[in-house]
Amino acid sequence: METSAPDKRKTVLIIGVNSFIGSNLAEFFRKDYRVVGTYHRSHTPLPGILTLPCDVLNKDEVQLVLYAFKPDFVLYCVGLTSLKDCADMPNGCDALNSAGLFNVAELAPRYGARIVYFSSQFVFSGMNKNYNEMDNPDVITQYGKAQASSEFYLQKSSLNYLIFRCCKIYGRGVNPLASTFFEQLQKNIKNNQGAIYDDFVHQGWLDVYYLGMVLKMCIDKNVSNRLVHLSSQDTMTHYEFAKLYCEIFNESDGLINKGKWHFPIAKGANIEKIEEHLYYKLDVLNIEGLLKIKMPTIRESMEFTYKRFHGVKHNNKAVKNKGEGISFI
Repeated sequence: METSAPDKRKTVLIIGVNSFIGSNLAEFFRKDYRVVGTYHRSHTPLPGILTLPCDVLNKDEVQLVLYAFKPDFVLYCVGLTSLKDCADMPNGCDALNSAGLFNVAELAPRYGARIVYFSSQFVFSGMNKNYNEMDNPDVITQYGKAQASSEFYLQKSSLNYLIFRCCKIYGRGVNPLASTFFEQLQKNIKNNQGAIYDDFVHQGWLDVYYLGMVLKMCIDKNVSNRLVHLSSQDTMTHYEFAKLYCEIFNESDGLINKGKWHFPIAKGANIEKIEEHLYYKLDVLNIEGLLKIKMPTIRESMEFTYKRFHGVKHNNKAVKNKGEGISFI
């Protein structure tokens, strides 16, 4: 009787596998790793991915999942990411973005797992400067407060972690009840619906697969106990991004209208530092030097997105360097 060979691939456990980032990373990693995932209430089956329910606020459930799979890496993809939702539900924001992470981070070391946390640019106040990894968080939003707290906790208490402080990550998710900004943009254009897009908050934009590529390179190089910035080379507002989308995807931009969205400032924030326009420019020199790569511009990222969704060849593509990494150009 023939028996199948044991799966010797490393195991990646994705906490919150049905989230936007979680589902995309599951798809990205499943070819090279054994991927398992957890969900809480809403569940969308993912081809080739074993998933099971787990409440990150329940330590017993978290420990059971870790014991069952003994993962090499735990990707924490749970949390409220909407600035408005976090402002409206501060307790829920703290519970999912911080308390749940604390449970996972406390238990993961028992099984030798490296925990990967995805923070964001919103740990900063949005001054017109280049933020590097050594800059202290200066938060003005509830979301930023929770993420800054999680960053601090991991750096002080964990001996096996990796933190990605990210710009705006865009793409399509799997949850039909929670459309991403990118999906809503596509839906508006398809349905010939005009919409107002913010032109006051400037930030980097990256296709979610760039996050997967860089994370895989960090795993392959065994990068640990580091906080790194991940962003495009340049910044754009939602309005500028929507206009660029129409250009790259050959759509009319007549439905794209410029405006200003409400930006939820947290209580107690230093409003003297808040300007009319906010700039979240993350310096990426460290990640580029560490992995020997060149991060893309937003246009290059969008051209990659177009190719990924449509299979159309472009002149812009990833090419191998003489170094260990790749340049996204």
